[in-house]
Amino acid sequence: MDSRNSAARGFAERTALNSPLQGTAADLIKLAMVRIDAALDDGGYRAAMLLQVHDELVFECPPEEVDSLRTLVKRDMEGVLDLKVPLVVDIGVGSNWRDAK
Repeated sequence: MDSRNSAARGFAERTALNSPLQGTAADLIKLAMVRIDAALDDGGYRAAMLLQVHDELVFECPPEEVDSLRTLVKRDMEGVLDLKVPLVVDIGVGSNWRDAK
């Protein structure tokens, strides 16, 4: 943008840099969600993927599936694509979303 208004120019520059990053992140989590959903079906899990909020996924699962679900989700999210910079996934567990943080 060639605006003389530095605020408008700065906004346009930040948007131009940020948009591809946000789009790529959205694509990565969608791909991970598809793979996790298939793995849940294939593995006979009773767990269910309930919600996606930005870069977070929320699941509901019986207590006996927590450890195996944690392993599955971490593996599939971190390994969604082979990247030069590793994706690192943190997993929280709780009786509700707030407690899982």
